[in-house]
Amino acid sequence: MPIALRKDMKYTYSDYLTWPDDERWEIIDGTAYNMSPAPTIKHQNIVSNFHIILKTSPANPCYTGLAPTDIVFDEYNVVQPDVFVVCDRKKILDTHIQEAPDLIIEVISKSTGLKDRREKRLLYEKFDVNEYIIVFAEEEYMERYILNEGKYTAPEIYSREENLKLTTLDMGINLIKVFGEPCLSEPENKE
Repeated sequence: MPIALRKDMKYTYSDYLTWPDDERWEIIDGTAYNMSPAPTIKHQNIVSNFHIILKTSPANPCYTGLAPTDIVFDEYNVVQPDVFVVCDRKKILDTHIQEAPDLIIEVISKSTGLKDRREKRLLYEKFDVNEYIIVFAEEEYMERYILNEGKYTAPEIYSREENLKLTTLDMGINLIKVFGEPCLSEPENKE
């Protein structure tokens, strides 16, 4: 998990705006989390595949974005989810998304896995994100949480061979297209 800057103060969105542009941070309940190191190629391929599928689907009338876009829930909660969907255009500002997206997808990295599964899941539930998907890139499966009366349901588990039916957008996704075809052989060693 990335090291959090823990001091006797709570960080705010105003503080966040003063931090260096070449560093990536998130704030959850006033605690700052460093988002380095950079994600793996597999992580980025999954993010890209999800984004392309959602962005180009005729079943998706909503805005689809990806990191590093700021989602500002309130002054003490600012995150940059891997992929997100916002259906209420009033939430889309020139500089960031204000308030909860309808759907958030986070691809687990070794350095952010615990935060994505614990702090972010609680944050997204608290701010009424309708659907939250956590993707385990290396293991090639995902967990999906659906908001029901203000609480997330137990996670539904999907493998790479299944189809994911998004409740937010009323569309299905063949997960092989998200995870990509498995590599059948090792790349040739060119000397």
